[in-house]
Amino acid sequence: MKDIDETKQPLLEHLVELRRRLLWCLATLAITFFICFHFAQDIFAVLVQPLLHAGQGKLIYTDVFEAFFTQVKVAIFAALMVSFPVIATQLWRFVAPGLYAKEKGAFLPFLLATPVFFAAGASFAYFLAMPWALHFLLSFQGNVGGVQQEALPGVGNYLNFVTHFLFGFGAAFLLPILLMILERAGLVTRQQLARSRRYAIVAAAVVAGVLTPPDAVSMMLLMVPLYGLYEFAILAIRVTHWRAARKAARSGSAVVESQTEEGPEAPPGGGRVGGSGPI
Repeated sequence: MKDIDETKQPLLEHLVELRRRLLWCLATLAITFFICFHFAQDIFAVLVQPLLHAGQGKLIYTDVFEAFFTQVKVAIFAALMVSFPVIATQLWRFVAPGLYAKEKGAFLPFLLATPVFFAAGASFAYFLAMPWALHFLLSFQGNVGGVQQEALPGVGNYLNFVTHFLFGFGAAFLLPILLMILERAGLVTRQQLARSRRYAIVAAAVVAGVLTPPDAVSMMLLMVPLYGLYEFAILAIRVTHWRAARKAARSGSAVVESQTEEGPEAPPGGGRVGGSGPI
């Protein structure tokens, strides 16, 4: 059994295969978009729950088309989430024939772990980060110099706030997978990652500033878990190396035991000493 498909295809056939995979992805996105657009209000009702729990029970829109385009954006956002497994599967089916069996076995766990880590990041944002950020941002309401200051968030602005949080935290939680892939490819080592902790803190601050809304609370809510995921990646790489070394030691001891049970190989001449002639 061969590790790789050795059949050669011309460039045109590869392009036809790529087009077929892209059409599958676009068709899945289109179908899920129309389904999600039908349930856009229900989906948006789930997204506004953190705002409601923060004490804000009112959203406004000042543009005539803002509410409609908000539902369109909600449908696109939900369609991307729902169709991601199909898109990842099509990408895998296009790439997998060009990989060796060992490479497939190394890459497939990371592909399967990607939606799990992304969902964990989005859940962290929805249940923890967003409520804390909203409580802080809405605490500026009140009387300021005799003027009543009141928060009236628009539906479009709030949706942008939610999508920034969910996509930002979901993408940030993929950091361990990215680092483990780079280490598996030989581009970085565990020792290099351990020595670069101070740079990782700065990088986490920069990424948090880019992926979150422009306030210090949101930035810290992403920066701290992001650096924690960096340390988790170093620990996971160490455990992976330890398990590989343990497995290699076991296989080596098994080979030694099998050779001991079989005994030493007989010397030439049927085991006689001093030649093959009669003694």
